[in-house]
Amino acid sequence: MHQTKFRINTVKMNEEVDKYLNKEEKWNTELVKLRELILSCGLIEDFKWRNPCYTDKGKNIVLIGASKKSCSITFFKGALLKDPKKILENIGENTQLAKIIPFTSIQEINDVETLLKEYIKEAIDVERKGLKLDTFNNKQLEYPIELEQKFKDNPAFRTAFCNLTKGRQKGYILYFLGAKQSKTRTTRIERYEERIFNGKGMLDCTCGLSKRMPNCDGSHNQLEKPHT
Repeated sequence: MHQTKFRINTVKMNEEVDKYLNKEEKWNTELVKLRELILSCGLIEDFKWRNPCYTDKGKNIVLIGASKKSCSITFFKGALLKDPKKILENIGENTQLAKIIPFTSIQEINDVETLLKEYIKEAIDVERKGLKLDTFNNKQLEYPIELEQKFKDNPAFRTAFCNLTKGRQKGYILYFLGAKQSKTRTTRIERYEERIFNGKGMLDCTCGLSKRMPNCDGSHNQLEKPHT
C-alpha cells in the first residue's frame, strides 16, 4: 500500500511570525513550542489572518494563535482526521470542517507532543489526497475560516451576519467559498461588509429603485453617469 512520504524542509522562519511571538507575552512559551513542533513535520511557515499559518505545497494545514484564556492549534480539515484520543474541539456551531485544540500550559503540549505530530502528518496526507467534507446540510452552514477570522476581529460584524436570514447567509457563504484562493475569499468578504451591516443579501436592492423589492432588478444602472 502506498504511503505518503513526509520530507522535512529546511526550516525558514517567517519574520512576521517572529514579530507576532515577540508581542505575545502570556502564551509565548507555548506558541514557540507549537511552532517548533509544527516545523519539525516539514511544513512551510507563513503569516495569514494575523496568525502564524503552516502550509504544504501552498495548501493550509494548521494555524496557531492565542486568546485571553488559551493558545491553540487549528486544523483546517480537522473534521477529516481520525482523532482517536478525541482531543479536537469544534470552533463554533457553524464551523464543521476546521477543528481546534486549546492549551493552557506548556505541560499540556508536552503530554501530547507525539500525538500532535501524528495529527499534523495525517492532516498533510488528507490535504495531499484532496479529501473533502460535504460542506452543507439542511441544518448547518460551514463558515470559511476567513469569515471566522473577520468575526473574531469584529464582533459587531458577526452579529450583523448572524442577523441575516439563513438564505442570505448561505448565499454569502457559497460565494465566499467559491473562491479557491484565501486572499480572494478575504477580498470578497471585505467587499460585502457594508452590505451585510445594512442587513442586505447579495441579490437585494440597495438603491431603493427596484420594482421587485427586496430583490435587485437592475434599476441602479440608471444612477450611473453616461459616458461623454
